[in-house]
Amino acid sequence: MKWLTASAAGVCVVLSALQPARAEEIPAEYRKVIDKGLEWVAKAQHRDGHWEANGGAYPTTMTGLGGMVLLMEGSTIRDGKYANNILRATDWLMGCSQRTGLISPLANNGRGYIHDHGYALLFLACVYGEEEDGDRRRRLEGILTRAVLFTGKAQTKRGGWGYTSAAEGGDFDEGSTTITQLQAVRACRNAGIAVPKQIIERAQKYLKDATTARGGIMYSLAQGGSEGGPALVAAAIAGGFSSGEYNSPLVKKWLTYARTAIPIAQAGRFGHDEYTHYYYAQALYVLGDEGYAKLFPDSRDSDRVTWSKYRKVVFPYLAKSQNSDGSWNSGNIGAIYTTTCNLTILQLDNGTLPIYQR
Repeated sequence: MKWLTASAAGVCVVLSALQPARAEEIPAEYRKVIDKGLEWVAKAQHRDGHWEANGGAYPTTMTGLGGMVLLMEGSTIRDGKYANNILRATDWLMGCSQRTGLISPLANNGRGYIHDHGYALLFLACVYGEEEDGDRRRRLEGILTRAVLFTGKAQTKRGGWGYTSAAEGGDFDEGSTTITQLQAVRACRNAGIAVPKQIIERAQKYLKDATTARGGIMYSLAQGGSEGGPALVAAAIAGGFSSGEYNSPLVKKWLTYARTAIPIAQAGRFGHDEYTHYYYAQALYVLGDEGYAKLFPDSRDSDRVTWSKYRKVVFPYLAKSQNSDGSWNSGNIGAIYTTTCNLTILQLDNGTLPIYQR
């Protein structure tokens, strides 16, 4: 598998007939939901440019997620309704960059900084692709280049990542942080930042080694033990697709597991549902309405997972569960997390960012 080869044969074989959906294809009733949500996100931004979860937690991660949904709307760091919000978020995250390459203020709230680093890197890479100011672009290039090298150095001997660097965390690794780093370095590659090949190859081997016989993913190779649940599989599929891997046996194995482990016949609350749908929606958007059938040509129509089927069930649920102020506040992390996860799902049809495009 060549995770960084976007022009691989799998792209042509599996998804060549599919084109990115355009913004006007989002029905009007959901466009209103999105607009209301984005306005809430913009108002929730702190004056210095950051967002945070409940109790001031995870400011770097929340700022990366907040910035991403504003970019998905179509605004950039220089143009659009939310340009100023994006600029302030960019400046705040650039200010979090350490000399080591880590993008985090090191206030980890007991959870470490690798998730912070991944989501910040993802957002800044997407900003970099649109930045035209020469001085800022050079600064961003340096920050992203050092950040990618930090990601590589933080990798464990098994090829994954933990909540802190391998050296600081006793070589512990787990699936969630591993997938966050994979998607982030792919966004860097999309933006033209050099990504050492071995980072991807080792991470790819990690996910392969962590995959169980039935297609689940172990929570941690370092610890061994049981599967980490369907959320990790959803994230793995999205990470694989983001890296240009569309039709490998491993991705097909994950999809087979996810089809029954993440039912879309009904929407509702379950463990880690925001995280699960944040990634599963990305995967199904890439599949579109024909991708699953091309991967599994002998499957029955009723068993095929499609973006239309998913959207038909999940979008009305999200619209109904939105608060009057535009936010969603389910879960323990806080409203900014749930709101940005849901706005990511609802805005995939915009097709504005390369990391989420078909």
